[in-house]
Amino acid sequence: MAIRMPRIIHSKQFLRRSSSQNAAATASDIPKGCFAVYVAEDEKKRFLIPISYLNDPLFQDLLHQAEQEYGFEHRMGGITIPCSEDVFNDTISRLSRI
Repeated sequence: MAIRMPRIIHSKQFLRRSSSQNAAATASDIPKGCFAVYVAEDEKKRFLIPISYLNDPLFQDLLHQAEQEYGFEHRMGGITIPCSEDVFNDTISRLSRI
């Protein structure tokens, strides 16, 4: 059984991007209630995503793509999503409107 928490702060405030040069960030760089994903294309970019997105079918589709592409071995130390940055940003903007 999942516990749903109300969104107090607009989720776009949580979405942050850093360059791949900062990819070796530690867990202390990630705010509570978020997790890091990497969007893979030419240059991997790191995004911080609210944990609440894990229950959404749109985000679960991205996770399924990551599983199909990479399995459970992610060299970046976080989940790598195999899509373009534009597709990822579009999906995240849809999630933030829900």
